[in-house]
Amino acid sequence: MAFCLPSRADHVGSFLRPAYLLQAREQFHRGQIDALALREVEDRAIAEVVQLQESVGLQAITDGEFRRTYFHVDFLRQLGGVHSDEPKTIVREDGTEELSPPVMRVIGPVRHAADIQRADFEYLRSRTTRTPKVTIPSPTMLHFRGGRAGISAEHYPELDPDFYQDVADAYAAELRSLAEAGCRYVQMDDTNLAYLCDPQMREAARARGDDPNELPHRYASFINRVAAQKPEGMTLAIHLCRGNFKSTWAAQGDYEPVAEALLAEMAVDAYFLEYDDARSGGFAPLRFLPKDKVVVLGLVSTKLGTLETKDELKRRIDEAARYAPLDQLALSPQCGFSSTVHGNDIAVEAQRRKLELVVETAADVWG
Repeated sequence: MAFCLPSRADHVGSFLRPAYLLQAREQFHRGQIDALALREVEDRAIAEVVQLQESVGLQAITDGEFRRTYFHVDFLRQLGGVHSDEPKTIVREDGTEELSPPVMRVIGPVRHAADIQRADFEYLRSRTTRTPKVTIPSPTMLHFRGGRAGISAEHYPELDPDFYQDVADAYAAELRSLAEAGCRYVQMDDTNLAYLCDPQMREAARARGDDPNELPHRYASFINRVAAQKPEGMTLAIHLCRGNFKSTWAAQGDYEPVAEALLAEMAVDAYFLEYDDARSGGFAPLRFLPKDKVVVLGLVSTKLGTLETKDELKRRIDEAARYAPLDQLALSPQCGFSSTVHGNDIAVEAQRRKLELVVETAADVWG
């Protein structure tokens, strides 16, 4: 097969926000600066994070998600017919914090009301000669948390096909907009399929009336409605996230419950799978990978500052290659460094070292 990504060393997309950007965002929320002033600060920060990515040798370049507060809410609420409250932070008894995401409610027909990422992509493209990559939330996030109750019965008395097709068409319009601007690489970030690996979350889905065994196949079909309209020449990838808020996680469990639907049925080009610790189980689910797709192994943790070793990473890549051909594998950190504006509990320098390790290890393994 022809390898479909810019490099064997890739990354999920988000980066730690610099202090001056966080300060500007706070000033904006207080009404002390306007949107144009904030965007100028974001532009400066994005130019710097592009330079970081290029300096460590990455070939796929993102804007660090520096214009977002949350990886999913900022995008989804710009679709017509979608509403959400603000996410909330819950403090546990041990003092640690957990993000309680809002239920994305569908209150009207879902449509592509306006270009969402195009202007952001155009700025990113102006700052790099490498492959600019756009990250967007998965369309499944409009269903999983709220289920049937979160989607207007007035506008969608039946979810299939009308709801799924309307969402897919809205996403396809966004992909066409990006393609017209020159975008050739888009990654969708999906928590829901990863959550369906977790026994507790499977039970929660069952309690609200969904079948956790059927949902992965329904979601594969849902995403395939988007993939079927993908512009020619665009690589479409999906990242399965198990939760990433201030170095905490939300889900655990082997990929086995979703593996066949994810790898054999879903018509995307590449999968970014978290494999940074025992929470994700073993590599046996990779046996479902077809010959024309790529799995990017997320072996390097973005949650902890401790640096993995090349020998450790190479050993785990060898283990994965027992189930999927080495030529269909690549390497990345397990998630972004800052899926929300808050960022993980990791130093900026550790962020750089981990990216360098990914690039160097990939060069050793694949040349």
